[in-house]
Amino acid sequence: MRKVIQTTLWLFIVFVFLLSCSEGKTKGDVDWQKINVIFDTDMGNDVDDALALDMLYKYLDQDRIQLLGIPTTKKSPYCVEYIDIMNTWYGYPDIPIGVVVNGTETDNEDNFVRAVCQMEKDGRPAFERTVKDYETLPASVTLYRKLLAAQEDNSVDIISVGFSTNLAQLLDSQGDEFSPLTGKELVARKVKVLSAMMGHFQDENFSEFNINCDIPAAQKTINEWPTPIVVSPFELGETILYPASSIENDFKWKEPNPLVEGYKTYLEMPYDRQTWDLTSVLYVVEADKGFFGESPAGTINIDDKGITRFTPDEKGKHKYLTVTEQQREQIRDYFIDLITQKPKKYQ
Repeated sequence: MRKVIQTTLWLFIVFVFLLSCSEGKTKGDVDWQKINVIFDTDMGNDVDDALALDMLYKYLDQDRIQLLGIPTTKKSPYCVEYIDIMNTWYGYPDIPIGVVVNGTETDNEDNFVRAVCQMEKDGRPAFERTVKDYETLPASVTLYRKLLAAQEDNSVDIISVGFSTNLAQLLDSQGDEFSPLTGKELVARKVKVLSAMMGHFQDENFSEFNINCDIPAAQKTINEWPTPIVVSPFELGETILYPASSIENDFKWKEPNPLVEGYKTYLEMPYDRQTWDLTSVLYVVEADKGFFGESPAGTINIDDKGITRFTPDEKGKHKYLTVTEQQREQIRDYFIDLITQKPKKYQ
């Protein structure tokens, strides 16, 4: 009888221990549950970059991700200043920002980021900044190498919603103080997937903006990137609109808001805006939720006019996302629900 009691007690202790371990994991107390993200953006050309960045802050609030850094591909100084404003306003002032070097000359729009950066309230800047001197920010490729070298192997998801400039330069980079590996070797070792907003696979005469602004960089990235690439194409985000009614009505709890002010400035209100960049974020963080369909594996080719074509190949490393009408509605509702959540800083 004593042996039975001892055995039962021992099994009970083991059960309690395993239960406590399980509970700890479900509460998000272990870092391996978080997704390591690098967000590469041309902030300033379109307001969907700002909406996508808002999503990432909300995932940070939920302890779902680690936003390792934000390399930029847009040359306007207001690009990095606006991101600094956003980081500060949302309560994540220490997220590192990178500045593009030898960036493309074809992107000229910066109206909404410029307007927010120049906005005043009571004779003072309307929004706080954290960075004291933007000229001290690292080059985007330097930031990439530093961040990737510090992570575990096969542990980083890159979300690219702008030009491929930084990605191509990263592939060409050589060993440095952060890692002796070349850029291509570093990517192969550290990156799980590249989630990129680029291309168009329903119109063979359409040169999509992100590709068209730096065609050689896009070609190099598609041809030489060593890990899987999942593309969210133009035609997908084109059909999922974020409503102006939400911008006008759902954010009155804290004004001014740099996201809302940027949206209002980008085009004349009211307008519903396409969610191209948001879909690339959603794929990475919610990959298991069934929001998207996927093409078969294959290979993407980009010609010298920026036209994208897809060839199925079971050995290929490329896929592109698709959606049904039902998925479009689900994604739109999800975007509204997530983006209208009050940031933790203001709760």
